Amino acid sequence: MDRGSPVPLYYQLAQQLEAAIEHGVLAPGDLLGNEVDLSVRLGLSRPTVRQAIQSLVDKGLLVRRRGVGTQVVHSQVRRPLELSSLYDDLEAPDRCLSTRAACARDGPGPPTCGRPVSAIARGEVTVLTLCAHPRRRACLCNYLPTGLLALDGARLESTGLYRLMRASGITLHSARQTVGARTAGREEAARLDEREGAALLTMRRTAYDDTGRPVEYGTHVYRASRYAFDFQLLVRG
Repeated sequence: MDRGSPVPLYYQLAQQLEAAIEHGVLAPGDLLGNEVDLSVRLGLSRPTVRQAIQSLVDKGLLVRRRGVGTQVVHSQVRRPLELSSLYDDLEAPDRCLSTRAACARDGPGPPTCGRPVSAIARGEVTVLTLCAHPRRRACLCNYLPTGLLALDGARLESTGLYRLMRASGITLHSARQTVGARTAGREEAARLDEREGAALLTMRRTAYDDTGRPVEYGTHVYRASRYAFDFQLLVRG
């Protein structure tokens, strides 16, 4: 702790604890010492330790359990707003990598078909549903032009959709996506192992190849307690 820094001590402690969680030094399920023990060991006041812990509880990195103590939970997947697949995000260091292809079938496009989706559909599309584990951080529904590429459930789970596209000679170039939020209904909450009414992040994405052809339209839902989107903003002028 840098006591001469203008950065509050509680924030310094919270940052160190968060870094330990992100790098796996503190693993999901690990228990922190109680506030009294931590304050004595670190030479900090009990209110300072309490404030640091509460800030990480608010972020969803720690949880207070009656009769158990303060426990580390799974950290959020931080997804950069760039053209990457869910598999790529979960493959980052210290992530528990597991996805499941729930179904892959031919069928009509989504009910609300914008122009890009109409360009993808032109009749039927391949509908691909993916879930991320553990604790089902996300459910993704992707619409692909029928015949775009050979889909194999096992390969999808082990390599991800975008890698399969690249291996099939499809050069991904750009995407347009919209991020939103809503609360979970009963069925959606059950799919995501979340409580009804919990906050969810949503994303709609249309991806294009290097010829300008739409090759994917996705409607994605993420648990807000386990997922975050990272933005990088550039200053013009």
